[in-house]
Amino acid sequence: MEEQIDVQDTWVKTADGLTLYLRIYGRDSAQPPVVCLPGLTRNHRDFDGLARYLAAAPFHRRVIAMDSRGRGNSDRDPDPAHYNLWQETQDVMAALDQIGVQQADFIGSSRGGLILHLLAPVRPALIRRIVLNDIGPRIDAEGLQHIKAYLSERPTLRSWEACANWLRKIHGAAFPILNADDWDEMGRAIYREDGGHFSSDYDAAIASQITAIDFDKPIPELWEQFESLRQFPLLIIRGEHSRLLSKATCADMINRHPDAREIVATGQGHTPVLHLDPLAATIGHFLA
Repeated sequence: MEEQIDVQDTWVKTADGLTLYLRIYGRDSAQPPVVCLPGLTRNHRDFDGLARYLAAAPFHRRVIAMDSRGRGNSDRDPDPAHYNLWQETQDVMAALDQIGVQQADFIGSSRGGLILHLLAPVRPALIRRIVLNDIGPRIDAEGLQHIKAYLSERPTLRSWEACANWLRKIHGAAFPILNADDWDEMGRAIYREDGGHFSSDYDAAIASQITAIDFDKPIPELWEQFESLRQFPLLIIRGEHSRLLSKATCADMINRHPDAREIVATGQGHTPVLHLDPLAATIGHFLA
């Protein structure tokens, strides 16, 4: 029989008055909680399968999945300029302070991993271990161009099946491992249904940051901030077909870090689905 996991919905306030949403899985334990930070346009639902896995036997971890401002169940910001990495890093610190987290293991998917690059230099005591999901201090332009292309399209979707089919159309080549149930699950994580209309569950102003990128200019790198990650055990997950995190960048990260290892998410692109075998077990044992 499947183990029943306690799930709690929690809201916290930012310094500028927005309400942010946290979903907390499992109960308090002797180990620090696991904090999950999603990607640019994603939300806590990306981590539901992994959170339930980590909260159950044998790991029994408390898992906190957070919606950044403008995503999921968190408030949309009336000032789009606040959708930036430093503001979102401050939001993470404020949220964890409010719920009494003094130290945690962190999983950062894509933009969530960039937030960890900024968090480590300013609040190192908050971090015990880090998992970076298909992200590093150098982002390949090809991956950003692909994101820009699909975020520029706003298809009319009128069913969960249509959501899954659209995702398979734009991401299918990078995720040959996913089956029909996986695509449906991804659709329900990314989209929100409102009166028969299905739309992406984030503020459209966030996508405009990517669509406005000038690819004639160099993309900023975070190697200086990556140095602060060297003090923590690090697991790097790279999608086999990722366009955002290259093999070369991953090799550089391993060479610069004294306690880092890499696992390749076979049959997946950006960003890998973490509860699929063998990723969940690898993450669980690394964090333990």
